[in-house]
Amino acid sequence: MVLLAKQVAEKRKELGFTQREFANALGMGPSGVRTVRRWESGESRPSAAESTFIASLAHRAPFAQGERPDAPFSFIDLFAGIGGIRMPFQELGGKCVFSSEWDKFSQKTYRMNYGETPQGDIRNIASSDIPGFDVLLAGFPCQPFSLAGVSKKNSLGRPTGFEDETQGTLFFEVARIIRDKQPRAFLLENVKNLTSHDHGKTFSVIRQTLERELGYHIHFRVLDSKNWTCQHRERIYIVGFHDDVDFSWDDLEIPHEQHVVGEILEDAADDYTISDRLWNYLKAYRRKHEAAGHGFGYSMVGPNDTTRTLSARYHKDGSEILIRQEGKNPRKLTPRECARLQGFPDEFIIPVSDTQAYRQFGNSVTVPVVRSVAQLMWRAMNRGLRCD
Repeated sequence: MVLLAKQVAEKRKELGFTQREFANALGMGPSGVRTVRRWESGESRPSAAESTFIASLAHRAPFAQGERPDAPFSFIDLFAGIGGIRMPFQELGGKCVFSSEWDKFSQKTYRMNYGETPQGDIRNIASSDIPGFDVLLAGFPCQPFSLAGVSKKNSLGRPTGFEDETQGTLFFEVARIIRDKQPRAFLLENVKNLTSHDHGKTFSVIRQTLERELGYHIHFRVLDSKNWTCQHRERIYIVGFHDDVDFSWDDLEIPHEQHVVGEILEDAADDYTISDRLWNYLKAYRRKHEAAGHGFGYSMVGPNDTTRTLSARYHKDGSEILIRQEGKNPRKLTPRECARLQGFPDEFIIPVSDTQAYRQFGNSVTVPVVRSVAQLMWRAMNRGLRCD
């Protein structure tokens, strides 16, 4: 079977993709959009193998969970992003019964990989519209608490933390659902700076809400992704239990092997070499701040190194992680390399533009870290999270 131009266009529109997003979903790279245009104009046709894959796209989410009638536990995925927290809990045998994510581009990535479209803004969803569940997962927005986010908001004279009317209060949406649904456990993820924001007052309110007002036993720890991947990325993980279970962070299984950049690199990535103009700007910016005694500037790494933290702004210039190249300018990571840096398997589909992909992976969790935390929670809850 070889699809006609009309059939290709209909399939793309059925999925809600632009031509570029459709090309990305097919794994065609930056120049793939030209091929899609030729297919839809009738100038050329996809091969039989390509046609078969295109026809199956609506039904071939690589991480679709299926019915799971005997799932040992259920969970919900709030501020779901692209499903990085969901993946390890689904691997344990859990069934996701509800997800929420307001960003339309992240919804596309989520749908392509899990076969489900998350509902929108959690502020507009009543607790009564959420099915019962055992475990709540939430990587609630971190801008009001992150060092970069606080610095930017302060420079604009805007409030931060719980005074932020748009994002800071989203923690209380999590608290509302915990209060109304009384899950057995929850996992919350945020930036390391959450504990120190506003001289510790922000985190104090969070602890008081979870412990005193909601009655949960909480445990928190800052974990660095460099123990699981080749990325230095510190994030706080807050685990809570309705019952006082035997949980200890000391029992967390942390891999001992050293990971390096060479493990994530693709063979051909010439399209991601930065321009002379950008490279000259980054060098001048670094010299300026070095002269002022600051540590700001680009970071260049090779195959045997580890990286800085991948951020949502990576699409702007890639300065925090540049790959050294012999005889030419350094290059940015490809979206697939960013996915690997965050521990996503290569089967994970990247259906959006490079700009959106960089934002999504920069905002995501590091999947192997969550996997270790999920397994620790499962062991602590014993019967409730058993998957055997």
